[in-house]
Amino acid sequence: MASKDKTYNKAEGQAAEDRVAYQSKTIPVIEEKVKVRKKVVETGSVHISKKVHEDEVDVEVPYVYEDVDVERIAINQYVDTPPPAIRQEGETTIIPVLKEVVVKRLVLVEELHVTKRKVKKQASQHMTLRSEEVSVKRKNSNTSE
Repeated sequence: MASKDKTYNKAEGQAAEDRVAYQSKTIPVIEEKVKVRKKVVETGSVHISKKVHEDEVDVEVPYVYEDVDVERIAINQYVDTPPPAIRQEGETTIIPVLKEVVVKRLVLVEELHVTKRKVKKQASQHMTLRSEEVSVKRKNSNTSE
């Protein structure tokens, strides 16, 4: 595979005369560098909504209150000592009631016996209960790169 004026070397890909000239020349070396840049690209969005639901319910609520019984007990006795003090007998509070008479003596007219007792009951109350529901919807935009 030789031509008339140039000998062609297949392995080298060039003629013999050119190879000699090529070997004596300086070949510049090229270097590539990469610059990386970033930019913000919107690819979609998110829509969040919240709803508040209200439900009307009846709830049984226990409660306690005190009830008072007042009993009047007639005594009608003269008192020579200082007036009797308020006293407690068990759950009953005794309050003496006095009045002055013309003789200027104290007469114990009556005693009030006040007894407290706790009463427990249930009552129905109408209440509003709230709950929240959240929905999330994504919107993607079609981007081509």
